[in-house]
Amino acid sequence: MEDSRSRKMAGIAYRALEEKKAEDIKVLDIENISTLADYFIIASGRNHNQVQAMADEVDEKLGKAGFVPKQTEGYRTANWILLDYGDIVVHIFDTENRLFYDLERIWRDGKETTIEELEEL
Repeated sequence: MEDSRSRKMAGIAYRALEEKKAEDIKVLDIENISTLADYFIIASGRNHNQVQAMADEVDEKLGKAGFVPKQTEGYRTANWILLDYGDIVVHIFDTENRLFYDLERIWRDGKETTIEELEEL
């Protein structure tokens, strides 16, 4: 089932972000409102090094699970790194840019999902 695949990916990404001390991790289920992805995961880091480390950890953990990103944007500047895995899109911001772009407001029709809901079988 496709949903279980995307839930698994989102769970792995969430835990990877947690490991690197990401701030304010949000998972938005956008499956019913967009064809872009099933989940958007949004998190922030305190500085560029942390933001890059978070992206590296997500990439490593999802890669070990067999998932390869379709596209990565913004890694060098690390203001907003976008990791597009097709079923999920991970947005990692520095604090200032997260406030500026406010994806949670733009995608407010998405359903906020907890890590516990993602990991339910």
